[in-house]
Amino acid sequence: MDPLGARSQFVDIQTLPTWQQQLGEDGEETVRDESDSLPSQQAFPSPFPFRPDINRKIILFTGDLALLNCTAIVNTSNESLNDKNPVSDSIHQLAGPELRDELLKLKGCRTGEAKLTKGFNLAARFIIHTVGPKYKAKYRTAAESSLYSCYRNIMQLAAEQSMASVGFCVVSTTKRGYPLEDATHIAFRTVRRFLENHGNSIETVVFAVSDTEESVYKKLLPLYYPRSEEEEKACLPLIPADIGNSEGEPVVPERQIRIAEKPGSLEDDVEEETLELDLGQVGNHAFARMEGDVDKQRKLILQGQMSEAAMQKQHQRNYNRWLCRARAEDLSDIAALKALYQTGVDMCGRTVMVVVGRNIPVTLIDLEKALLYFIHVMDHITVKEYVMVYFHTLTGEHNHLDSDFLKNLYDVVDA
Repeated sequence: MDPLGARSQFVDIQTLPTWQQQLGEDGEETVRDESDSLPSQQAFPSPFPFRPDINRKIILFTGDLALLNCTAIVNTSNESLNDKNPVSDSIHQLAGPELRDELLKLKGCRTGEAKLTKGFNLAARFIIHTVGPKYKAKYRTAAESSLYSCYRNIMQLAAEQSMASVGFCVVSTTKRGYPLEDATHIAFRTVRRFLENHGNSIETVVFAVSDTEESVYKKLLPLYYPRSEEEEKACLPLIPADIGNSEGEPVVPERQIRIAEKPGSLEDDVEEETLELDLGQVGNHAFARMEGDVDKQRKLILQGQMSEAAMQKQHQRNYNRWLCRARAEDLSDIAALKALYQTGVDMCGRTVMVVVGRNIPVTLIDLEKALLYFIHVMDHITVKEYVMVYFHTLTGEHNHLDSDFLKNLYDVVDA
């Protein structure tokens, strides 16, 4: 052992090839083979387009995470932060006994949380400790949300602490039983969305894996981080239907409705609440990036002289207003009708949404409220091409849905 602390063991992440640089090594043949065998059906854009700037931040490293000289590395543990697993054992062995004493001061960590300690004798300055969920198929939705929280909270902590680089292990252990491939989908999409939306200060994200985990990571990385337009097209049909919302978070419409802000508010208060929501987004809302005079733009629309780009901005502002209203309303009564649900994907990979006409008593409910619910549910669906199927079977006089309802829905959500 080197008398100065075995620094020769440590791996400088600057010497590792980025994911973009690995295209020449293993990507070109795979892309060519796949794209030759796929029909030309990619008429809609990928939710994870080719972004070389993001790919240059990603590194796939097969080896010991504890040897990386990242600003912070991630330790996966249990609620008491004393789990025995290969990743944790290696980190503790290299960090030294001070780490164990520091963990006692944290008094545990809840599932999905992330807590920070020093790196002590590691090359990494910090260690981010997190607790992945225990996986049971019966409670899969809860497990997905918890695992998303792990990755999201780690990235959030790294950004808040102005960390330049983060080294991820697989945030799951054999004891916890989370299927590796399912966990990897959540990891990749969560990190990707964070880098897109909030990751300007983060320069490098390293995914450190073992030999047994490497094949799964290599298989799924091109889906979320395509290294060329050809690879993007080839991987598009392989992207799962459920890609979460704009932050990568799993979407559960029923749960979102139950926790909506101020449920049961009076209709008279809707406009006031919508105004507050809009004002809260000043600075990052589309309204703040608007060009020109609003009244002048509306006049041009009426005269048919509006440019296509300006029309798209106007449409986006209109959609945001509808979405703010939908998030502020209590829509649980509409959700209970079970008139709209996601059923899977068609042969082209498009998400299929089903509308059951017989479950919509049009004479007994507020159709505008129903429209708000449909917009709320479909917010994460419309990021890519989708199919809507309306079933009119077994409808009666009380639930003959006017076609104008579906037209209004399409006009609002179509981006």
